[in-house]
Amino acid sequence: MHLKDKVILITGGTSGIGEACTELFARHGAQVVTMSIQQEAGEALARRLTDEGLTCLFQYGDTSQEADVQGAMELAVQKFGRLDCVHANAGVLRNQKITDVTVDDFHATINVNLLGPVLVAKHAVPIMRRQGRGVICFTTSVAADIGFPAHGLYCASKAAVVALMRSLVTDHSPEGVRFVAVSPGTIDTPMLAASCAGWDTPKEVLYAEVAKKLPVQRMGQPLDVAQAVAFLLSDDAGFINGSVIHLEGGTLCLPPW
Repeated sequence: MHLKDKVILITGGTSGIGEACTELFARHGAQVVTMSIQQEAGEALARRLTDEGLTCLFQYGDTSQEADVQGAMELAVQKFGRLDCVHANAGVLRNQKITDVTVDDFHATINVNLLGPVLVAKHAVPIMRRQGRGVICFTTSVAADIGFPAHGLYCASKAAVVALMRSLVTDHSPEGVRFVAVSPGTIDTPMLAASCAGWDTPKEVLYAEVAKKLPVQRMGQPLDVAQAVAFLLSDDAGFINGSVIHLEGGTLCLPPW
């Protein structure tokens, strides 16, 4: 994969998959702007990578706030002169049956998981169109393909991102912009760990049980996803457009019994 000197913005870039992407892209020579609402973690991550001689800027921002998204892109262009790639990765996960969802719950999930990617596309596409090229990668989930108990809103939001990505291809790929998505399965992230809170079974036991059920016999790691995203953002993936790359260890191949 070739990311050297590419200017890449990552939303939700300071934890889990986003943190792995920030670090991997920077180590491959990219000029990274990482954005999240985790100020302390973001500043520490950027400082650590910068101290190693790598290029990483942290921008505090909420992906559901248009001014924040626009501001992060303006920072990238101001500092580096262009915006080659965006990884729309920020997301939230809530364990709720639809019958328990309030309107506030709906907006809290949809604003991050769907409005966020919409705002990324709204503001990145014009920049990339002027440049004549660019790539936007969205993080969706196998939840877009499988009905997960007590995750109806999350599943719906991730399926909507896939539909958004495919529509963007028809509208804007003729202008030089590629759109792709990664669909992680069970990945060992802080967000997944938080979803296990309140269970009687310890997280480590739950993870071991999940790993045994997967054909690869292990859970995914954030780096597994980051490596795939790095390839998709690179010029090596120039003919991949409108595709969803599943990173779920064979989950979708399992029989329903």
